[in-house]
Amino acid sequence: MTLVEIYSKHNCHLCDIAKDVLNNALLKHPFELREILIREGDEYFETYKEHIPVIFINKKFAFQYKVSEQQLLDLLLEEKAPA
Repeated sequence: MTLVEIYSKHNCHLCDIAKDVLNNALLKHPFELREILIREGDEYFETYKEHIPVIFINKKFAFQYKVSEQQLLDLLLEEKAPA
């Protein structure tokens, strides 16, 4: 199953919007959704603190700040297509 990871933090309006888009897409196309909450001192904090939300599909960078539901669904379909 395709893994979609979102790096986010509390009190992040863009993160909330991105999570809504991901949850809506999940109703149309199954994938495993994993949220990684970053906090000061965490392994990813310095990398992503000013750049969230960041979304990866199967460990590959896909989106930053904003995510389009249609673009996400297109990328998910590409991930399922045979190589």
